Amino acid sequence: MRLVTFSRGGAPRVGRADGDTIIDLSATGLPTDMVALLAAGPDALQKARTAGGPVHALAEVVLEAPVLRPPKILAIGLNYADHIAETKLDTPAFPLFFNKQSTSAHGPYAAIHLPRVSDKLDYEGELGFIIGRRCRHVPKERAHEVIAGYVVCNDVSVRDWQFRAQTFTIGKSFDTHCPFGPSIVTPDEVDDPHALSLKTWVNGELRQDSNTRHLVFDCFTQIETLSRAFTLEPGDLVLTGTPSGVGIGFKPHKYLKVGDRVRVEIGNLGYIENEIVAEPASTTLI
Repeated sequence: MRLVTFSRGGAPRVGRADGDTIIDLSATGLPTDMVALLAAGPDALQKARTAGGPVHALAEVVLEAPVLRPPKILAIGLNYADHIAETKLDTPAFPLFFNKQSTSAHGPYAAIHLPRVSDKLDYEGELGFIIGRRCRHVPKERAHEVIAGYVVCNDVSVRDWQFRAQTFTIGKSFDTHCPFGPSIVTPDEVDDPHALSLKTWVNGELRQDSNTRHLVFDCFTQIETLSRAFTLEPGDLVLTGTPSGVGIGFKPHKYLKVGDRVRVEIGNLGYIENEIVAEPASTTLI
């Protein structure tokens, strides 16, 4: 099943993607918000899998971030061997987690802002997954049970802000800097999350070309580690790291500019694609 959040001339609501159509689940009695739907449990998800409803052509709707405001966005650094090599850093002995603020969540095809305060904008194509139920102290061998599904992500990074702080959070959390989707692909449609091709293009140039088999800490190890520290909740988004080929890894650096288009594609999960635009004046709120 592929769950989406979409809008069509009104408030966003939850649907089920089926080829080139979206089945609108809002008329079925199911929650219209993705976090609430996941929290409603297995029976609600089973109903979402089979329920009918109004059908919309995919071309007639706007796909939003599958979870509009994830309770938490958790990411990991230095988690592909080739990316570690291009940074010339040591392989972490313990997962290097950091937060992206929930306000960075963004639609799979929406424009990414080049910040007013920096021109060091970079891309990081990544596999992500969505937590499906409240959980704590999850052993690795049961971690698959708490994953609602998988998504394609871009861990957009403002490099000078990232490295001037003691933690990565501020440079990773600018508004619009976590596009993901296009849908939440449930685990039954993903044979092995650790055998998925991952490719990133910038303006048609292939920059990243890897496979999730090269993760240093796999998805299930990440859940085990995180849940030892704090409770994971329905709708939490976890980004699993990026391979080599990011802009900062080139000499000279290949940072993103206004007009660039970044496409990230993973296995059978689909793709996200975002244009870079100048941060608009409307972002000033005071």
